[in-house]
Amino acid sequence: MSYNVNPSSIWPEQIAYEDNHIMIVNKLPSEIVQGDKTGDIALTDKVKNFIKIRDKKPGNVFCGLVHRLDRPVSGLVILAKTSKGLSRLNEVFREGKIEKYYLAVVKNRPPKEKDTLVHYILKNEKSNTSKAHVKPVAHGQEAKLEYEILATSDNYTLLKIKLHTGRHHQIRAQLSAIGCPIKGDLKYGFDRSNKAGFIHLHSYMLEFEQPIKNEKLKVSAWPIVDDPIWNYFKKSLGI
Repeated sequence: MSYNVNPSSIWPEQIAYEDNHIMIVNKLPSEIVQGDKTGDIALTDKVKNFIKIRDKKPGNVFCGLVHRLDRPVSGLVILAKTSKGLSRLNEVFREGKIEKYYLAVVKNRPPKEKDTLVHYILKNEKSNTSKAHVKPVAHGQEAKLEYEILATSDNYTLLKIKLHTGRHHQIRAQLSAIGCPIKGDLKYGFDRSNKAGFIHLHSYMLEFEQPIKNEKLKVSAWPIVDDPIWNYFKKSLGI
């Protein structure tokens, strides 16, 4: 599938999971999750348009936002289709009862095959960036993630990341701090941007208990983008 953002609706292929209360959407790179000053159509509105047309709904469609992904990041976003679903999902996130995994393509091989990184994130509101400090700093928030190397190419390394905290630009800042900026991420030290403006960071897998059905969910999805680097690693992993 080629990279082409649909202006008014999600594609059916973007739906990674759906039931009566929840939809998990594989966000395209450069899609915005909720409306901002750009005026571009948000993912939540695209989902509403899709459901309205698919299900022939005459009235308003409910779509509650549970969490966010940065615009240049792709991957799984959980949305609530009902107010009950939104309330229960907000509780799941508030209590930290969700496991989040990402894929990142980075410059430079990390010093270890797998490791746990702990930093203290300090956000700069003016530049909308965060800096990862090794030691505690005033107003800094502890940030923790685990990474492991999945594959390598001549120029890049593919990492699988388990996120333990959800700080501002946490993965981007922490990987940059160990000398492994994400491909295309100019803000955090990569030397050039990607053509389409996205970065090689993808929300790959979510594990949590569906709070209404009380069923364990494990949902994963590869990036929906025709990109030679993602394609190379997908092939190398036999996916």
